[in-house]
Amino acid sequence: MDLVLKSFQSQSLISFVRTFSIPIGIMILVAMMVIPLSPWMLDILFTTNILVSLLVLMVALQTFKPLDFSSFPTVLLFATVLRLGLNVASTRVILGSGHNGTDSAGSIIEAFGAFVMSGSYAVGLFVFTILVIINLIVITKGAGRVSEVAARFTLDAMPGKQMAIDADLNAGVISSEDAKERRAEIAKEGEFYGAMDGAAKFVKGDAIAGILILVINIIGGLVIGTTQHDLSLSDSAESYILLTVGDGLVAQIPSLLLAMATATIVTRISSDKDDLAGQISSQMGLSKAWVPVSAVLLLFGLVPGMPNTLFIAGSIFSGIIAWFTSKNREINLKDKELKNEEQDDSDAIGKIDIDDVSDNASISLDLGYGLISMVDSNDKKSAGPLISKITGIRKQVSKDLGFIIPNVRVKDDLSLDSNSYRIRVGHTIVAQDKVYVDRKLAMPSDETQLKIQGIQVEDPTFGLESFWIEQHLVSKAEANHYMIIEPEAVIATHLNNVLLRYSGDLISQDDVQSLLDNLSKSNPQLVQSVVPKLVPLHHLTIILRNLLTERVPINDLKKILEALTNLSEKKLSPEELSEAVRPAISSLLIQKISNINESLNVVTFNPEFEQMLIAMSKKSGSEGILIDPELAKQMINSLIEVGEKFTMDGQPLVIVTSPIIRKDIAILLRQHIEDLVVLSFTELPENKKVKVVSTIGEKINNNSQKEKSNENTTV
Repeated sequence: MDLVLKSFQSQSLISFVRTFSIPIGIMILVAMMVIPLSPWMLDILFTTNILVSLLVLMVALQTFKPLDFSSFPTVLLFATVLRLGLNVASTRVILGSGHNGTDSAGSIIEAFGAFVMSGSYAVGLFVFTILVIINLIVITKGAGRVSEVAARFTLDAMPGKQMAIDADLNAGVISSEDAKERRAEIAKEGEFYGAMDGAAKFVKGDAIAGILILVINIIGGLVIGTTQHDLSLSDSAESYILLTVGDGLVAQIPSLLLAMATATIVTRISSDKDDLAGQISSQMGLSKAWVPVSAVLLLFGLVPGMPNTLFIAGSIFSGIIAWFTSKNREINLKDKELKNEEQDDSDAIGKIDIDDVSDNASISLDLGYGLISMVDSNDKKSAGPLISKITGIRKQVSKDLGFIIPNVRVKDDLSLDSNSYRIRVGHTIVAQDKVYVDRKLAMPSDETQLKIQGIQVEDPTFGLESFWIEQHLVSKAEANHYMIIEPEAVIATHLNNVLLRYSGDLISQDDVQSLLDNLSKSNPQLVQSVVPKLVPLHHLTIILRNLLTERVPINDLKKILEALTNLSEKKLSPEELSEAVRPAISSLLIQKISNINESLNVVTFNPEFEQMLIAMSKKSGSEGILIDPELAKQMINSLIEVGEKFTMDGQPLVIVTSPIIRKDIAILLRQHIEDLVVLSFTELPENKKVKVVSTIGEKINNNSQKEKSNENTTV
């Protein structure tokens, strides 16, 4: 109970200090200008002034970006008022008690004056003048100019930044909350630089006030000392000039520190990793820069008549720095290489073994006994050629799709022909073919004219006419522009095609949970707010499966969850949510099938034909589109004919249609055309050029109209 009471009291005290410290401080500043202060109170306040100025400068040096110290303009105002209040208070003490001696205004003013002047009035005045010139002409004027330009550029750039935020928001790149935060940051940035433009005038005015106060104190002190206190001119000068210069120095040093803090803030380049010291050390710690510096200093050190020892010492010092920076750079590079090597080693050999057989395997590759040699390896430390290929395929497909493809269980199957292999997804056989270990597959190209002798087959992946040829015919085939493929590469390529086609069946709830756990490291609030509050885990798994079934990558899970957040108010099924989030991530699919600088070649439906399909879809309801078999056959044949042209150009067939029928059309056509992408109009990005190369439906409409007219005539 006592601990709770003490904690409550401490929290109340902190809250009280935060609430009333600034009003109380302002009242003290006003009182300083009116109420006479004793010398010992001046010493305390001058020390506090120097402390505050040093603190402000250190905070300015440690910030990562200017907005981290957004209260700086207000702090600068209060610090300036504090210093001016001290000037008023010290002037009252100097002019009122200066005739009593140099210690009448406190020990700090006396110490600064005596130390700088060194027994000479001229030295003190000149030193003070130089400090004022440095502060006013160099630092303050430069900081004021930088503040003015920064404020102008920041305000001019605000409309463009606002438009960029709106564009990202409309494109679905950021959420509405992110947009609000970025708009608030831009507004805060504009207010900060605008305030800094005005705050720089405080520093300039403070420096000018210091000069005027110095002149007033000297003239007033000499007049008061000679007329009111019957001092000689030399005695008055000895007391009043020392006190005035000491007072001016005590005020100018904090003013100089705050001017440096102002210049530091307005000249900072924002960084999310390094403070000012880190930026300077990382950018100036280049051995290539220090080596020529060392060489030039050494050259000066060898010139007769020069201070050779100093220049040679400077050359040696620069050479040591160059050596240390070079070694540090080498160590950093080695560390990066070691990390990369460790990562590569961990992924080099997949944990796949022929004896590692499980009935629960997501993917299985069954081999005839004649293909076992592709799995075995003479080197016990490395995997066989087929295993290495499969590991590489898994790694690449995982990167492309955005989740880890399960291990492929490789095992022998005596029920298969010796040269046959079979691919299973779960317990379902999805592909089967033959390869010949002692032969190579020769695939003809467009330039091939001679038919080579071998076992004629169709390539299992692309369905192209190919030949399994013997080893001694490889050179002849290559000379006739055949592409030669190793047997293990044929199986691996076929497996790659299967993994892409059945990726939706390979992702499980455990995989989705692993993706969420990884995303929660960087976006914990997003994951917690979506799963399972808005979307249960099993529904999210269905959504991701639907996307993968149509080869839409799920790499950007963050954007998918943000899109689901925006759809939380709508009560949609997982299938409807799958369609609704596609526009947010369709760019991931489009960038895989079309280069960023090239236009996207697409096929569309004739408007009348598309309206007919939409009408059929509405009549069919939730059962999917019910289309006349003959009409469907004509549409598919037309698309196959167009798709052959795309295949010749090395591009997948891309169809763009209405969002209403996109899913039904994709299901219908995917049964007949494998390499097919069906997009809706809403999935086309605004910054991507789209070129319609063909329109489907005109001939189909004409044929259907003729059939209807014939039927009417018969009736």
